[in-house]
Amino acid sequence: MQTHTADPVTTPPVLAAVDGSEHSLRTLDWAVEAARARGAELHVVHVRPDHPRVAAPGEALVRPPVWDTDPVLALVRAHLAGREDLPPLNYVSRDGTPAVTLTELAAGAQLLVMGSRGLGGFASLLLGSNSRVCAAQAPCPVMVVPHAARLAAEDGSADSGERRVVLGLAPDETTEDVVDFAFAEARRRGAALQVVSTHLVPLSSLTLVGSLVAERGGGLPPGIPGGEATEAARELAENQRTRLQPFLTRHYPDVTVEAVVAPGDPAGRLVTASQRADLIVVGRHRRRLRAGSLLMGSVSNAVLLHALCPVAVVPVRAEDPPVTTPGSGRGQGAG
Repeated sequence: MQTHTADPVTTPPVLAAVDGSEHSLRTLDWAVEAARARGAELHVVHVRPDHPRVAAPGEALVRPPVWDTDPVLALVRAHLAGREDLPPLNYVSRDGTPAVTLTELAAGAQLLVMGSRGLGGFASLLLGSNSRVCAAQAPCPVMVVPHAARLAAEDGSADSGERRVVLGLAPDETTEDVVDFAFAEARRRGAALQVVSTHLVPLSSLTLVGSLVAERGGGLPPGIPGGEATEAARELAENQRTRLQPFLTRHYPDVTVEAVVAPGDPAGRLVTASQRADLIVVGRHRRRLRAGSLLMGSVSNAVLLHALCPVAVVPVRAEDPPVTTPGSGRGQGAG
C-alpha cells in the first residue's frame, strides 16, 4: 500500500473510491466537500482488480513494485493540484476485488463516497455492481453520486439558492442512526431537512376517487381522498412528529424541518424530491436474510437507481431494536 499522510486528525476518515473515470473525479469533489465539512482526513482509494498471472514452471511470481506509480492516483493528484480548500489527504492503492476491498476499508471510516457506476460500466447502466454491493454491505454510510446525466444540481436546488436534505422516514421502522445522519448532514450543509413519510391509500378511497372523477368528467374536488386516507395521514403525521421531536428539541434545534406526509409510493416521492435536493438519506433494510446479502430494501434500491442527486444509504446496526410508535404499520419509508 502506498500512502501520503497529511496532518493527523482525530475523527475517522472519509473514503473516496476512484478508478480514473471522469465520473469518479467528479465524485471525488463531493468527497472533498464531505471530508472538509466533517473536519476529517480524506482517503483517496484506488482498488485495482486483481488478475494474478500464472507463473511458468520454476519461475517465482513476484508482484512488481508499482505502488508509487499508480496512474489513477497520479491522475487524482493532477485533478486536485493547486486547490487550497483540501482536507488532509491520504492516498491508498490496493490490489483486489473493488467491492470487497472498499467494504473492508469502510470498517474504519465514517463515510464512503463513490460513483453510481465505474469505468467499466455500460453507458446505460444506472447502478454499477460495486456501488450496489458497498451500499448493501459496507459498515459505514455510503454516499452514491449519480452519473452526470442524472445530477440535478445543474438545474435543481443549487440554482435557486435553496439547500435541502431529504430523509425518507417510516416512523415505525427507520432507526435512530438514519435520522441522526440526516439531521447532521442538514446542519453541516446549512440546509433545510425535508422529511418524507408516505401511507397507503385504502382501496375504498381509490374507488371513491374514481367515481368522483368519472362524475366530474375528469375533475377532482379538493379535500379528497376520503375518510380512511385522511385518518391514515393524520396518524402518520402524528407518528412522524413523535419521532422527530427529540432530535429537534435536544440535538438539532437549529435545523429547519419541512414535514411531508403524502399518500402513495415512498420511492417515487423520494425520487421526485431528489429533483430539488442536495442529498437523499435512506436506511438500509433491517430484515437481512443472511450475512453478505445484497438486499437493502426496495425503496433504497429504487432511489439509488433513479435519484437525481447523491444518495446516502445508512446501515442499520444488528442490535438496533425496531422502533415502535402509536398506530405503527401505517407508514411506508426506507427502513
